[in-house]
Amino acid sequence: MNEIVMEITPEMEGERIDKCISNYLESLSRSYIQKIIKDGKAYVNDAVVKANYKVKVDDKVQFEIPDCEEPDIPPQDIPLDILYEDKDILIANKPKDMVVHPAPGHYEGTLVNAIMFHCKDELSGINGVLRPGICHRMEKDTTGSIIICKNDEAHRKIAQQLKEHSITRKYRAIVYGRIMEEEGTVNAPIGRHPTDRKKMAINEKNGKPAVTHYKVLERFDKYTYIECQLETGRTHQIRVHMTSIGHPLLGDEVYGNAKCPFKLDGQTDSQNKTEGMKLTPAFMQEFFVCKNCIQYLDVF
Repeated sequence: MNEIVMEITPEMEGERIDKCISNYLESLSRSYIQKIIKDGKAYVNDAVVKANYKVKVDDKVQFEIPDCEEPDIPPQDIPLDILYEDKDILIANKPKDMVVHPAPGHYEGTLVNAIMFHCKDELSGINGVLRPGICHRMEKDTTGSIIICKNDEAHRKIAQQLKEHSITRKYRAIVYGRIMEEEGTVNAPIGRHPTDRKKMAINEKNGKPAVTHYKVLERFDKYTYIECQLETGRTHQIRVHMTSIGHPLLGDEVYGNAKCPFKLDGQTDSQNKTEGMKLTPAFMQEFFVCKNCIQYLDVF
């Protein structure tokens, strides 16, 4: 356990304590600091405070950084499709049906098991023992690029870029129906489905703002191949938004309104053709767009 002590100066006065600590110790993410505070490990003048406490001049701030826990997750020699790697980050192509990180009842065969074997002890610990190095989500049924951070500084910087949308993330998918317009935007709040808690839905009352831009890449007889770019990152955002305008994703068994007419058995070569239609490795692909992967390290 490491204890940090800091004195509040006039220029810090009035700031929330979580923001104040984040600015003071840049190697830690604000979300991790908020967790420390929530766990009762942050004190002002020897009293436990909440994350929204606003500091005052001459306040004595103390906070405890827990020792890094060794994850009780077995490293596994699972092949990785590595697109880029350096001393700070690794970008891997996650295949369809691979879970990103362990969860109760599912501690093996995940991307985390694979990267623990590949990276050994070189992984950030900001997101805890179940998500070492992981700084963004990707659903099991989605294939695409995922960034793995090898140290806490890289994790904090990449997380900030994802938050600010300075990294371009695009998705490609095949949807049911022919979309006649060349491009469009769905601007509709997303929240929990009112009756099915495992699903998300357009929720005008309790949903969070969500914006998806899409453009047509190719049209087929009964389907359209599209590219989507998000302004927000809500759970199941593209799946919910495209379903809401009558074009659910091909192969989406949760939000789709018809059984997939094609047999998609795991990874399907994107160049394979069925009835004149290219099949993607999953019903949705995520990838990062940049001139070269070094873009991610501009902040270092």
